[in-house]
Amino acid sequence: MICISDTYLNNFPFEQGMIVVTVPAYNEEKTIGKVIGDIKRVMQELRKPYSVLVVDDGSRDRTADIARGAGAKVVRHPLNYGLAEAFRTELKECVKLKADIIVHTDADGQYRAEEIPILIKAVEEGNDLVLGSRFLGRIESMPFTKRMGNRLFSRAISNIVGMRITDAQTGFRAFTGEIAREIPVRSSHTYTQEQIIRAVKEKYKVKEVPVTFLKREGKSRLIRNPFEYAIKAWINIFRVLRDYKPLKFFGVFGFGFLAVGLALGIWILSTLSTTGTVGGIPRVILSALFIITGVQIVLFGFLADMLRP
Repeated sequence: MICISDTYLNNFPFEQGMIVVTVPAYNEEKTIGKVIGDIKRVMQELRKPYSVLVVDDGSRDRTADIARGAGAKVVRHPLNYGLAEAFRTELKECVKLKADIIVHTDADGQYRAEEIPILIKAVEEGNDLVLGSRFLGRIESMPFTKRMGNRLFSRAISNIVGMRITDAQTGFRAFTGEIAREIPVRSSHTYTQEQIIRAVKEKYKVKEVPVTFLKREGKSRLIRNPFEYAIKAWINIFRVLRDYKPLKFFGVFGFGFLAVGLALGIWILSTLSTTGTVGGIPRVILSALFIITGVQIVLFGFLADMLRP
């Protein structure tokens, strides 16, 4: 088998179909070297021009040094800004590199580098955004709260985009350079979902492929306890619905207030017809407040729907 040198691969003319494999990392000195080594081995076997880009999100350990030593291009954040900002940096760097295909994977080794060609092939077959679905593939280990949170998130995203998405949270995905250029990520909380929503909205072709999710060695740096994760997951679901389905989001609350106000009003009218009194002015005021609040929330939902991104 012909061996293509790393120097050649990392300096291949960009117009020839450059693939950039991106890895966001935060204090991953124990795994980053192996992750990069596995990526390089697979890409060399694939015999396609590629580059490995590591975004070090303010690590306090030797993550950046080890990544450079393993042959990756490293971009460092001075502070830990979070995954969303790391993802935005990835997109900017890939646009600079004129990447034709971008593969996004994690630094903890839970996604198998051997399955990168599956994502690349799906993009080469005409898909713009390819999601590596853990729920269509095999999951070695995932906490119950995280599993349920991912399923709820995916159901919410499926409802928003009008197509079935089984794993909207996946960190293993591939997409075209056009997606990186034309779909900026604005959210600081739901970047993985935002890319899906905006891609579907802009009529790009989105596809899921089954992948393997391995058991993590050591503790997750993203989930310190299940209760915290559950709260954040629900907050993010509400944020997604608020931003992309505002009429439905505000409509639920608005019509809820209206229903309570109208029910209270009917009860007051019933009391008035049978006893000749409304049962106290505060009840009338409360009914009116519920109705007015409900109408305002619904109207706000219509306005937000008109202005939604």
